[in-house]
Amino acid sequence: MSALARPARIALVGDRSPDVLAHGRIPTVIRQLSRGPAGPVDADWRHSSQIGAGDSLADYDGIWVVPGSPYADVDSVLTAITYARTRRVPLLGTCGGFQHLLLEFARNVCGRTDAAHAEDSPDADDLLLVPLACALLDAEDAVTIAPHTIAAAIMGAGRRTERFFCSYGMDLGYVPTLEAGGLRISGHDDTGMVRVAELPDHPFFFGTLFQPELASGDEWVHPVIHAFAAAAREHHGRSAR
Repeated sequence: MSALARPARIALVGDRSPDVLAHGRIPTVIRQLSRGPAGPVDADWRHSSQIGAGDSLADYDGIWVVPGSPYADVDSVLTAITYARTRRVPLLGTCGGFQHLLLEFARNVCGRTDAAHAEDSPDADDLLLVPLACALLDAEDAVTIAPHTIAAAIMGAGRRTERFFCSYGMDLGYVPTLEAGGLRISGHDDTGMVRVAELPDHPFFFGTLFQPELASGDEWVHPVIHAFAAAAREHHGRSAR
């Protein structure tokens, strides 16, 4: 099969489990994406222990770091994010994927090599990801999208309601560091806590603490996932030329 003949391929990076609600929803999302006029997409589940140095991701047009942390191999998940960022492969991180997108960026772009996640290292001195004051376990919460951002182009600027299943979020003290490195904080909750981040100078490097897959189903797919799939298709088209 020629490169153009095959569909765009997405790597679902994470440790698939029947106990993770999002993991049960993602196959439905992929099927629904493939029914659209833009054409099918293929998706492969890649356990965190299968990532290695990142070369195993070379045949993928998009990388989706899915919920379900703590991951079995955190370093390999971070490697996958680094691969997508430096090779300019579209990347979507949702919930735990979003948290690790922030962690990779803090360590490898901003020089905060000791940045840590409280889920893995609760006693670390430099915690980027900390327990939420109120865990959002299969809950809905408001998110305000900043105008003139990629997030606004995808979802519209302003306040909206999204579904969450998470217990950790970003320490706000890290915002200046990440923004100085080039990351854009493009969505907050009503208290100012970070809910969406993006990298403007990248084909698609986007993360949400909320889980757009939980709002998606047989009849509707969240615009964030549509935008990620479109970026993966564009990457496939470029690489197949």
